Amino acid sequence: MSRSSKKGPYVDPKLLEKVAKLKVGDRTVIKTWSRDSEISPEMIGFIFGVHNGKNFIEVRVTEEMVGHRLGEFSLTRKFVRHGGKMQKDIEKKAAAPAPAAKK
Repeated sequence: MSRSSKKGPYVDPKLLEKVAKLKVGDRTVIKTWSRDSEISPEMIGFIFGVHNGKNFIEVRVTEEMVGHRLGEFSLTRKFVRHGGKMQKDIEKKAAAPAPAAKK
């Protein structure tokens, strides 16, 4: 999904308009479905509600996120855990308290 260097980064124009209307540090959540938009320096300090297919995940933009895409911070799949019956047995043993040592 990379773009050639002559095209530059893709940022949804509607998203930039919404950012331009707000002041830095404003608590308003900017809802967006544009997961493929790159995070630009103008977006630092804002909170975006990025749609993951079911609901909006709030993402606070920091300096380290510049150059990444909004969709990277709003996961679309929910990880439950690996394993099955064996994994449950291992977790039960780990959660069980150790017997007290006799003196």
